[in-house]
Formats: sequence, C-alpha cells, structure tokens
Amino acid sequence: MTSRSAYLVFVPGLGCTADLFAEQIATLRGDVSISVADHTRHDTMSGIAGAILAAAPNRFALCGLSMGGYIAFEMMRQAPDRVERLALLDTTALSDTPQQTERRLKLIAMAQSGEFIAVCDTLWPLFVHPARHSDAALKRAVFKMIHDTGPDIFVRQQKAILSRLDSRSSLEAIHCPTLVLVGNEDILTPVSAARTIADGIVGSKLHIVQDCGHLSTMEQPDAVTETLRAWLDL
Repeated sequence: MTSRSAYLVFVPGLGCTADLFAEQIATLRGDVSISVADHTRHDTMSGIAGAILAAAPNRFALCGLSMGGYIAFEMMRQAPDRVERLALLDTTALSDTPQQTERRLKLIAMAQSGEFIAVCDTLWPLFVHPARHSDAALKRAVFKMIHDTGPDIFVRQQKAILSRLDSRSSLEAIHCPTLVLVGNEDILTPVSAARTIADGIVGSKLHIVQDCGHLSTMEQPDAVTETLRAWLDL
C-alpha cells in the first residue's frame, strides 16, 4: 500500500492561476505541503514539464486540471518514478481534433490582435456548467485569472497545447494511485474522455462530479476537495 504523500504539486489549466485551486489549498495545506506549478514560461509541453520537475521535490503527488493534465502526462513520461500519486481533473489523453485546433488558432489570433476580452467571452460558456453562466461571482473569479495571466502567456500556453502528444499509448505505463475526476457536464473534456483515461490506467478511480462543468475545483469545490483528500489518503 502506498503511504500518504507529504507534498502536492498543483498544475493549473490554460489561463489559470493558483486561484483555480484556492479552496483546495485552503483546506488541504494543514495536512500536506503544497505548491502551484509555474506553467507560463514555455511554449512546449516538454519545456513546461521539465521546468516544473526541476522546481519540484524529489517525490510528490501531482494534480493537474485540463492543460494541467496534459502537462502531468508529459511529467509522467519524463519522470514517472518521482510521482507518488496522480490526479487528472477535467482533462483528456487525446490530441486535438481538427476543429479544436482551428478554435485554438482563432483564439491565438484574437489574443494577438488585441481582442483578449473577446477571448474571455468566448471561453466562459465552455468553462462552466450551463446553470453557472449567469453566476457573476464565479465569472469575475475566472476572468481575473485569465487577465492576470494575460494574452502573451495565453498564446504561449495555446502553442504548448497544440504541441502535445496523444497520451493514450502511455496510460498503461502509469502505475501510481490515480484519480480521474470530471464534471458531469464538462463540454471541453467530457466524461467520455475521462473514461478513456480511467480505462487505460490500471487501478485508477473515476469520480464524476454532479452539476459541474469544466472548472470543477471552482464550481464544486467541496466535492472536489473531499475526493482529493481521499486520493491523498489523508
């Protein structure tokens, strides 16, 4: 049986900051040391993963949401023995479809041409459960993260996402305790994508969060935190 982890590294999603995990950090930090990875400085998955590994302790638990999950897959390829347990939240092991690539390139062009507010408006309905579209407080929190990172980082991150590998073939090489979590109404990385991951990692646990979209940690923070607590064996 794997012992509980003493250190947890969170990896945020596209355009997101530590605020993505604010509720989880506030609750879990009394039981485990926590850091939030910097995924803003490189425009390739391999570069981002290498930089995070260089800053992380020798052994740690790893939790990534969306783009953070893509990065986590690359970290597992680069240093599988350093990750004690893995949590993949609202993410996919698949590479982009042509339609997804086209949307990313359009968003990059918008960000580079001074239309970053329009980028935020485009992403918002994709990020959260339809019932939360009119949630002003949640929208302010999400937009704050996107504006705090800004258009230059957004473009770098999108380029990194475009460069990522299809991770399905490497799932069977993951042997640490793994949680796969997804919102039941996640539009960007749906339940079907989570099932593909869970089916590919032997012994993994799939948890579907109800009344929840893509940003599960912010939409249903208590449910996600309790699931992470169990995954961490706290």
